[in-house]
Amino acid sequence: MDYSDAVKRIEAALSAAREAMKNFTPGKIQSALKEGGDPVTEADVLLDAILKKALLRDGEGWLSEETGDDLSRLGKSRVWIVDPLDGTREFIEGIPEWCISIAYVVDGFPQAAGICNPAANQTFLGIRDCGVTLNSRPVKISQRQTLNGATVLASRSEVKRGQWKLFENAPFKIIPTGSVAYKMACVAAGLYDATFTLVPKNEWDVAAGWLMVEAAGGKVLDKNARPRRFNQQNPLLDGLFAANSVVLGNLLDIEEVRHS
Repeated sequence: MDYSDAVKRIEAALSAAREAMKNFTPGKIQSALKEGGDPVTEADVLLDAILKKALLRDGEGWLSEETGDDLSRLGKSRVWIVDPLDGTREFIEGIPEWCISIAYVVDGFPQAAGICNPAANQTFLGIRDCGVTLNSRPVKISQRQTLNGATVLASRSEVKRGQWKLFENAPFKIIPTGSVAYKMACVAAGLYDATFTLVPKNEWDVAAGWLMVEAAGGKVLDKNARPRRFNQQNPLLDGLFAANSVVLGNLLDIEEVRHS
């Protein structure tokens, strides 16, 4: 199918979001805590409004971390799943590992996506069956065939909590990084070999990155080693693994990974 209109909207939305972010200084912004304890800033709320205006059309659904969930989306075949600012903690601390994440989902499966990290000047665009670009240059998943020496992106928060101590003697190198969407985009672009999470994530955290990895030739599974159908009533999923199929299979063979 032709997703050129969706991609144009994604590009326009990311451009507008990047322009808006010039008004904020990472590391020098006030935040509040939402119900549940996650931080939110003025930037999160503003970006949500900008993305919604640029992306949403009549007949389409909307699922965003910063918008109250309208379950009418469940009756829509085409749904935007977005995280206006994924990695808010890193943004507040001035760590350049946050991003704007957009996924266009059709009948439960992401078909086009954009992930932009303005702090690192990186824009990833992906279309299923057409591939992924990083700053307009084609990229693809790492071709590594072993875990020995592999670079694995880990949640910075999970590492701080000590949850990755299980893997201190693993054959791969652990690299703490913010924003799961950004981690997945970096893996899709072959900048690193794999990523996996130890705690549940929401669809808005991972929908765009999921498409990126698959469009770049990789594979993503949830913690039960299953693919994901998106736009569920409950958007929470029990973690994920993302890598090329060989490395992912090797990860699943590690007992501590599967049961962490």
